[in-house]
Amino acid sequence: MSHPQRVKPALFFIALTSKDLSLKNQILKRLENSLGMVVLEGPVYEFSKFTSYYEEEMGYPLFKTVLFFEVLKDPEELVELKHLCYEIEKEHSQDGKRLVNLDPGYLTLSKVILSTFKDYAHRVYLGRSVFAEVEYIFKEGSFRPLPWTYPDYQEPMIISAFNQAREIYKGKLKCL
Repeated sequence: MSHPQRVKPALFFIALTSKDLSLKNQILKRLENSLGMVVLEGPVYEFSKFTSYYEEEMGYPLFKTVLFFEVLKDPEELVELKHLCYEIEKEHSQDGKRLVNLDPGYLTLSKVILSTFKDYAHRVYLGRSVFAEVEYIFKEGSFRPLPWTYPDYQEPMIISAFNQAREIYKGKLKCL
């Protein structure tokens, strides 16, 4: 029989998409209160090369980066972080259109989890309208994409950033 166990804290990240990445510093001021400082920033890349999904709302071209934060937190806090990001998106809107899209998630040694408000067959409901999906699993020395992994997350440079963040996380776990 299995028994409840204390879950290790996770390393949280935010994927930030915008036409204007200069908004990043304003957004970080809000996020750093609960997540701490950024310990790693992934490469900035042209997100519009992968999808046009957000262009009608946010414009063209769109750029994206992933920001990894220093404070390890309980994975349960993903629901609250998703709602905080939603509030920040609303604050950075013009005429009802977002200027920024924020996708929070977390990583552990074995996986990367993304949150969303959209349900789909491979997503698990967490509560308060938030769903989660496993974006990568760690296998054979690297994070590996899954059949539903977003196209940009399948790029080697993005996987490399998550592998670097995993090493930072591993070091932080040793200090607990």
